[in-house]
Amino acid sequence: MHHTAQMDVIVDTDNILEYVAPEGSLKPRAGQTGYIYDDRMMLHSPFIDTDGTDSEHPEQPLRVKMIDDKLREHGCIGQMRPIPIRHLLQVEALLVHSADHWEKVEAIADMDAESIAHSRTYYEHLSLYIHPRTPEAALLSAGGVIEATLAVARGQVKNSFANVRPPGHHAEPDEHMGFCFFNNVAIAARAVQLETSIRKILILDWDVHHGNGTQRAFYDDPSILYISLHRYDGGEFYPSGLFGGMEACGEGQGVGKSVNIPWPRKGIMDADYLYAFLRIVMPIAYEFNPELVIISAGFDAADGDKLGECHVTPAGFAHMTHMLCSLANGKVVVALEGGYNLQSISNSALAVAEILLGGAPPMMPEQSASDVVTETVWQVAKIQSRYWKSIDVKLCEPKDEVKEEYIDVSVLLKAYRAQYMSEKLNTYVVPFADDSIQSAFDGQVFCSTDIWERSTLVFFIHDYGSLRAELQGARSVDVDLENSYLLDASHKLADWVLTNSYSLLDVNVFPQAIEKGVEDTSLIRRILIYLWDNYIEITDASNVIIIASGQTCKCIPLLLTDRDVSTKVKAVVQVIGSVHLNRLPLMDDDLRSWYKIHSLVLMTSTHPKRFDKKFHDTHGKVIALDGERPSQIFVESMPHIQEFVTQQLAV
Repeated sequence: MHHTAQMDVIVDTDNILEYVAPEGSLKPRAGQTGYIYDDRMMLHSPFIDTDGTDSEHPEQPLRVKMIDDKLREHGCIGQMRPIPIRHLLQVEALLVHSADHWEKVEAIADMDAESIAHSRTYYEHLSLYIHPRTPEAALLSAGGVIEATLAVARGQVKNSFANVRPPGHHAEPDEHMGFCFFNNVAIAARAVQLETSIRKILILDWDVHHGNGTQRAFYDDPSILYISLHRYDGGEFYPSGLFGGMEACGEGQGVGKSVNIPWPRKGIMDADYLYAFLRIVMPIAYEFNPELVIISAGFDAADGDKLGECHVTPAGFAHMTHMLCSLANGKVVVALEGGYNLQSISNSALAVAEILLGGAPPMMPEQSASDVVTETVWQVAKIQSRYWKSIDVKLCEPKDEVKEEYIDVSVLLKAYRAQYMSEKLNTYVVPFADDSIQSAFDGQVFCSTDIWERSTLVFFIHDYGSLRAELQGARSVDVDLENSYLLDASHKLADWVLTNSYSLLDVNVFPQAIEKGVEDTSLIRRILIYLWDNYIEITDASNVIIIASGQTCKCIPLLLTDRDVSTKVKAVVQVIGSVHLNRLPLMDDDLRSWYKIHSLVLMTSTHPKRFDKKFHDTHGKVIALDGERPSQIFVESMPHIQEFVTQQLAV
């Protein structure tokens, strides 16, 4: 194993010869941008099909040629310093990849057309195509990124642009995949750590696909901060799975050094990326304080790319590059990854190159991040705030969320709900003999007058509706009343209760005097038990339906374990949205089996537990919905709730 000073950088080099990188012929020249390119990287190309036409593949040789032509056309290359390119050495590849992996790639050079044709299905399964010259192109691509990175690390150039292919960020230590053969950026980062005094490196990956290979290479390494912004689509977008989810944060010493910002759908735009940069990327980057920045610059999030289906403009890439150049004393390496629309990729690369050469990013039109992105960034902030002091969760919270500290507004909401419940369902406010419960929950619990006679009772546990408020001006805290309103999605539930002649017990479980950020679970436990013992248990209802929404779902296990509810309760419905449920408390096998049969959980399509088998095995029926806001989720949940309850009551 190779260990370095200053920080635990651990490289598995047990079977690797002593590595010394070639010094190269570059002499330091301050303030200049280095450039890597070689036409030989175009030798990796799809074979001619049997009908005589070229195979249409997005990772085509012209990608790098079009970028080179565009940079020459605009005079960029004349201002850059050419960096000599070379082949990747085996000893360098083994800093990240296994010996078997090296041999597997090298063996492609010995394959003839017939062998390649017979192996096509195998390689297509890995999202690859091969050619006898593939190894040469891959070795030049990885070697080029190493040279571009070492030139910056050694102070020979200020920054650099590596116009290389094939890309690398999907290549894992033991497998080539996703158009990638060697992980160019990962190998370059390791080479720098071993050959220079630089230890702390930020790898920022804005390719539209998650860089699974890069993240895996450094998953337990505290010296490499990997940040990726990518399409995720609930784990269904390539490379698929949970590894690109927001909860994949590293392991061992590397916990907190993997930051995933996973977009839940296509169509992400400039404002969305810049919002994520300002709220997540740059605060964490400044706190990490890297000595070198490497950008895995895929341009498949660019507007016009059919694979990425997003809409980042050249100006958007320019602004992101400009922000990253403020780090590490400007030591920035841009290494090409994906990007498959030839016009989009060349225009985007030009915008990035102009920033490296000292240009200013262009002005952009007024725009704002989408709701789905602000919600995603908020969820990421809540996770990453465990590891980074610079992440302000409150600052990232979408503006339309209710702020619990505004006691005067909560009083108004309480009065509104009391009036609505009385008029709609003929309810009355539940009084409490316990003074402490009365003080905390006064006016927050209602029951219908028919609660004692009805055979079916709905026990609804929730918080207040969402208050949407607009300010009169940027510097004012005065509310514009014409554009402010209350969203109370529970109206749908009230209509359903009334239509089916059910009785209702409605409770807001958050006490009024709750301290900011603290849940008084002891008080919540007491009110749930009080309502069960003094109301639900002594009614004639033989069919009790428990429905909880949002954060209140965390309270359900308290009731299930404190009282024997199995004889009366026919359904336990939890509309969790994007909320992370606490682990279920210890239950005996009978109670756990009963819970699974009677449980329905409804979540957002981007929830980290959507594809978690253990979560599904525990909570029974789990349904993912398209909405993002709590009010949207509850409205979309109602048809599923009604169907589930009908089925449970029929048993």
